[in-house]
Amino acid sequence: MTTGFFWDEKCFWHGGGAYALTLPVGDFVQPLVAGGLPEHPETKRRLKNLMEVTGIVNELAMQSAPQATWGDLARVHPESFLTKFKETSDAGGGELGLRTPFLKGGFEIAALSAGLAKEALRQVLDGDLDNAYALSRPPGHHCLPDWPNGFCLLNNIAIAIEAAIAAGQATRFAVLDWDVHHGNGTEAIFYDRDDVLTISVHEEYNYPTDTGDITDRGTGAGTGYNMNIPLPPGAGHNTYLEVMDRLVLPKLEAYQPEVIIVACGFDASTFDPIAHMLCTQETYRAMTARVRELAERVCDGKLVMVHEGGYSEAYVPFCGHAVIEELSGSAHAAPDPLAATVLKRQPNARQQAFFSDLISDFESELMG
Repeated sequence: MTTGFFWDEKCFWHGGGAYALTLPVGDFVQPLVAGGLPEHPETKRRLKNLMEVTGIVNELAMQSAPQATWGDLARVHPESFLTKFKETSDAGGGELGLRTPFLKGGFEIAALSAGLAKEALRQVLDGDLDNAYALSRPPGHHCLPDWPNGFCLLNNIAIAIEAAIAAGQATRFAVLDWDVHHGNGTEAIFYDRDDVLTISVHEEYNYPTDTGDITDRGTGAGTGYNMNIPLPPGAGHNTYLEVMDRLVLPKLEAYQPEVIIVACGFDASTFDPIAHMLCTQETYRAMTARVRELAERVCDGKLVMVHEGGYSEAYVPFCGHAVIEELSGSAHAAPDPLAATVLKRQPNARQQAFFSDLISDFESELMG
């Protein structure tokens, strides 16, 4: 098995300057002089560093990629938005949407981030790689065609898919988004289409607070090709695996995509500072194993992971390493240093019964 890992040091250099996430400065709120965004390079850099230390990098096809071209971006984003983004970037940076600050050169870094996803998908579809992981930064799943938000400046996965369609590589795609926040941008881009199945498993009304409802199933030709699974806070390992087994995997298998793309966020982990879920390293390992096994059955193993959120510097690297282990079949392990702690935090029997009953309700509504 050949697993690609796409990354570039320049993506770690994306920044937003001084920025307080939610609190207005004044009264009892001290200004954050050195920054303030949870989306910072260290979660990604520490994942790459951990991979170097364990030696798993020696078993992967490690590489960068060219920036996505203007033409690639324009298949998803209007020329007017791209022009304003480029001009603002060249002038020193700024902010075009909600919680999307960037510095000088931010346009080129965002195009590189999209380029990593594009090239990962291209090589998997061409058969050069069995599967791949793109360490894209800035992330992309919240970005709508003309309005960036939630740290996302360009929609990396949508750009990669449209490039693959334009190249005639595939005609049927599935996107599984297990980032803890709703993948509203990817949903919006493909909402009226049946050539891209979109599934989002997320914390209900975390971000954005007005999207991701279970009743949002698509429109027109896309009716039935969008699935939202909004979970209450406190869902942990068993709940996520039950969701995979009863809802996600059957939907993917019925659709029979030519490739599966995972919007791979790690912010559903128990230590994430801006979410309220209880997933563990083993949750991400088990979800990856399930999707990889399904991909082997339905699409010759063609599977691409594109990095999205995840804001615990200490824990994201271990969750990400487990995903890479499962993708590549490597024996180079990075054991969870907090395994005993995360086990204690899992829902008790009564709470788990509540989540199972909720999934039964979802199953009736979504799969009936």
